[in-house]
Amino acid sequence: MRNHDLGAAFVAFWLIAAPAAAAPRVHLAQGDLAGATTDGVDSFKGIPFAAPPVGDLRWRPPAPAKRWAGVRDASAFGPACTQRTNPARPISVSEDCLTLNVWTSAGRKAGAKAPVMVWIYGGGYITGASSISIYDGTHFARHGVVLVSLNYRLGRFGYFAHPALDGGAGPVGNYGTMDQIAALKWVRGNIAAFGGDPGNVTIFGESAGGSSITSLLIAPPARGLFHKAIAESSFGRGDGLSMQRAEQNGRRFAEAQGVTGDGPAAAAALRALPASAINAPYGSLEAERPGPMIDGQLQTQTPAQAFAKGEQAHVPLIIGGNSNEGSVRPDVSRDPEAALAGLGAARDKVVALYGGGDPRKVALAIATDTMVSEPDRNLARRMQAAGAPAFVYHFSYLPPSRRGIAVGADHGAELAYVFGNLPSAPIDFAGFTIPAATPQDRAISDAMIAYWSTFAKTGDPGAAGGPRWPPISKATLEFGIDGVQVRPDFHKDRLDWAESAVGTTTWPK
Repeated sequence: MRNHDLGAAFVAFWLIAAPAAAAPRVHLAQGDLAGATTDGVDSFKGIPFAAPPVGDLRWRPPAPAKRWAGVRDASAFGPACTQRTNPARPISVSEDCLTLNVWTSAGRKAGAKAPVMVWIYGGGYITGASSISIYDGTHFARHGVVLVSLNYRLGRFGYFAHPALDGGAGPVGNYGTMDQIAALKWVRGNIAAFGGDPGNVTIFGESAGGSSITSLLIAPPARGLFHKAIAESSFGRGDGLSMQRAEQNGRRFAEAQGVTGDGPAAAAALRALPASAINAPYGSLEAERPGPMIDGQLQTQTPAQAFAKGEQAHVPLIIGGNSNEGSVRPDVSRDPEAALAGLGAARDKVVALYGGGDPRKVALAIATDTMVSEPDRNLARRMQAAGAPAFVYHFSYLPPSRRGIAVGADHGAELAYVFGNLPSAPIDFAGFTIPAATPQDRAISDAMIAYWSTFAKTGDPGAAGGPRWPPISKATLEFGIDGVQVRPDFHKDRLDWAESAVGTTTWPK
């Protein structure tokens, strides 16, 4: 299942602004940085963690970033990685995009050893940026965390295979994942200068970012670069694209650009293509959409396969999703009866298991369980069996304005709550109004930040001060309209069926 970040349509509207103070300074081996201070938080943005992947460095593993002379201005984000953008919400994009951002408490001294959290954005591996305002790390910094967000190559720039490019000893194809690993290596070598502890790093991400977390958990080159992980909406039973299929897709694209052959001349011609050609639409073939592939080095198998063998990194894990992850499947919502027909003879029994009623709601609930909820339970159980603590959450909270209207919390709906970046005043967008956050909205957000940051500090989210979060063997923690509650045997009958049905139905993928 390829990941789609429908929640990204809303994230650009929660803008954060406040008066700036005198510029804080940090010294790195690369050079000196001047950031900005806002409301007790220092931020440093647009920091290069690798060389620009342009020219001959396109479709190669990230090279080391160069030093700079003098003091580099780190008060503004770098451009997002090249992607197709919405003309109504333009953002600056470039192939020269391998930068990251850091938020830390104002005046925190180098070597202070605060816990570090590294954010990886979603967007289906074709869109996304660390500069999206909903990902501002201010609230995590106020909770004692050093927050890092990073850019990684997207689309065909980040996930592309072709026989002409795939020779040599190094990893190939998964260049976006290589960027994530390069950023983690930068964190290990540099985060102490911002007061962070390189020995206590938590990676977290959502959608394609959540899928990236599970990929990093099984990637040998990432081993030891992080110590805890949080995967939000990670689609944990994704099939993974074979290198053979990926190269077939790459050759088809190259030939459409007039590039033939598999030798050095073809590689040079591909690297000489204008960015606009590489950034062309992907068409209607889902199988050709960019994303991680089984390259034999970063990924030798899917996350589900690796977890089943206990071959993942054995680190504390939080994993979970939202109550309407089916929102990423407009086809299911549009024609639920066609989706339910894929259940074959088991249709009526399964529909009854989900409570019957509105076929659309049933079909979306089945999509949610099969894509996210059951895979989350599976990976958490496998992690716990390997001896590492694993915790599962379910986000079903709806703001008052959505109750009675929405089927459930859509894909990406938790993001504003996780980061605490809720609108303080109504926002007019595309003909409708996003209301200001209510006290209940903020209470849910405060709880999520507390659980996430406590997990980063200690590996035990249950110490956050709210309801005690038990491991997966005991219960799931739900963030819902009724607050934060422990749910033993959460949706057990539904998830048991979804587990038994893996690979046995023609439910649409």
